[in-house]
Amino acid sequence: MQKRKLGDSNLEVSAIGLGCMGMSFSYGPPKDKQEMISLLRTAVERGVTFFDTAEVYGPFINEELVGEALSSLHDQVVIATKFGFDTRIDPRGVKGAPVLNSRPEHIKAVAEASLKRLKIDAIDLFYQHRVDPDVPIEEVAGAVRDLIQQGKVKHFGLSEAGAQTIRRAHAVQPVTALQSEYSLWWRRPETEIIPTLEELGIGLVPYSPLGKGFLTGKIDQNATFDNTDFRRTLPRFTPEALKANQAMIDLLDSIAERKHATPAQIALAWLLAQKSWIVPIPGTTKLHRLEENIGSVAVELTADDRHEIETATAQITVQGDRYPEKLEQITGR
Repeated sequence: MQKRKLGDSNLEVSAIGLGCMGMSFSYGPPKDKQEMISLLRTAVERGVTFFDTAEVYGPFINEELVGEALSSLHDQVVIATKFGFDTRIDPRGVKGAPVLNSRPEHIKAVAEASLKRLKIDAIDLFYQHRVDPDVPIEEVAGAVRDLIQQGKVKHFGLSEAGAQTIRRAHAVQPVTALQSEYSLWWRRPETEIIPTLEELGIGLVPYSPLGKGFLTGKIDQNATFDNTDFRRTLPRFTPEALKANQAMIDLLDSIAERKHATPAQIALAWLLAQKSWIVPIPGTTKLHRLEENIGSVAVELTADDRHEIETATAQITVQGDRYPEKLEQITGR
């Protein structure tokens, strides 16, 4: 497995990480615990060193899962987790609007609880999960700076933050990484975010790098989702949108066939080719998908391949918003 550094920091991780959310949360019922522990440990054996979780996934049970699975492997892995939601309230909140809480005292309480669940002495990378409009970002950065000075956190991250928020936070406590959605079917970060990260020396950790499963080519207009699968609520996953967006899969299929790869591997290889400090974190609950995702590191896209992708995707208009309005309102601040 290749390694990458997140921006100008000294935080080195595997070129492909593993998003753990779907093992416990959002993509149907929680999966079998022992199977997921086995998958997490197998990922380490395959060279994955970067694992992503959050207190709100469950809440709590995903951190507990990661903590149990990796408790004997701390010297080999980097664990990222997140604060920023008020888990005393249903994380989906009232009428679908999440309840945010990034007050400094809450951040510090979350850190203490996450350390226990993850069975670690220090959180490798502590992200603000979403920007809280009620708490100045300088106060948030200051709270994490305190935790870093106390040895409880090693690196500070933001998630789905806007460029000016990133700059303000970075001025108080250097930001190691920004986690944001970024893939062939969500490219908005290219406009302002990626140039800002490059200027400041901050790494980018794309979540949903496979478009919440769509870019694997295994989801079409006839797909059905469990009642506990949040994709049922996403405009981009209506049958009409899935049918309209099939052009993206057709493109990936054609390139994958030529490269003796899969559509998912082409989508991940494209991300890896964008910048040397980009580290995608595809999630999976299946061993063969884990191995497929890891295999994307070996797929080399030439300049001609990348030009072909750019030219073709410019002709494709992705249909459907990525989130319902209330969720979209808390991203990109």
